Amino acid sequence: MTHIAKDIVATFSIVAFDPATGELGIAVQSKFLGVGAVVPWAKAGVGAVATQSYANTSYGPRGLEWMAKGKSAQETLELLVADDSERDLRQVGIVDAKGRAATFTGKKCYPWAGGITGPNYAAQGNILAGEETVLAMGRAFEQTKGPLAERLLKALQAGQAAGGDRRGQQSAALLVVKEGGGYGGYNDRYIDLRVDDHPRPIEELIRLYQLRQLYFEKPRPEKVAAIEGTVKEEVAAHLVRLGYLSKERSADREALHEALTVYIHTENFEERQVEKGKIDLDVLQYMKQQPSPNEVG
Repeated sequence: MTHIAKDIVATFSIVAFDPATGELGIAVQSKFLGVGAVVPWAKAGVGAVATQSYANTSYGPRGLEWMAKGKSAQETLELLVADDSERDLRQVGIVDAKGRAATFTGKKCYPWAGGITGPNYAAQGNILAGEETVLAMGRAFEQTKGPLAERLLKALQAGQAAGGDRRGQQSAALLVVKEGGGYGGYNDRYIDLRVDDHPRPIEELIRLYQLRQLYFEKPRPEKVAAIEGTVKEEVAAHLVRLGYLSKERSADREALHEALTVYIHTENFEERQVEKGKIDLDVLQYMKQQPSPNEVG
């Protein structure tokens, strides 16, 4: 029986570039505590690096530095492993801001271990159930439409469905960067979500992503509705139930508007606030799912 050291970062990951938006990202899952603190590294306009399997975390900042100087993903990979005396234990995936991808698996990585590259991405993993894990990730990424984050999550799901890490699941992370993408536009950290310890980390990561979309993305026009008729009745009923509006004033439009404004600011839904007399239906859906104060505890 093969002995697997406890300090190895056994994982499967995908690094990718979206030429339409310029976004760069990484999604990763592992039977390892807090994989998001180790594997993913990215910088807008430069590239993304996933370093794993006895992870040499210097590959992250050094790889980004090389790509910032104009080196391609492949050139960067070669420079990183060239002076690493333990390169046979390492695994790394890299994509640059031109979509060029490279992957490396040291010959001493625990099986199954390997990686693939495709248009704008590299997928790799070690201690996997088999090669199908990375192949499934590649297919899912190529076949999925939509935002880069969602394509990366689909790839993770596909990798897990194909067998994933043969030791099981524990943590997962999603990192996407773009110029000015961070909170307030002050940095490039567009999406940075981590599940450090969970029996189903990919499912939990998707839940967090959906919450992130609710909190930080603007409402879609087709999801904005006038607070009239049944919508008004529902909004008023939930504001009463949640303690933001008295039942006696629930028919008062001004009182309802004031209560809804307080609710939106209390729940940090400022990005979802729309003009007076209207509501984002995603906010209403969230309200419906919230327990009443007397149901909590």
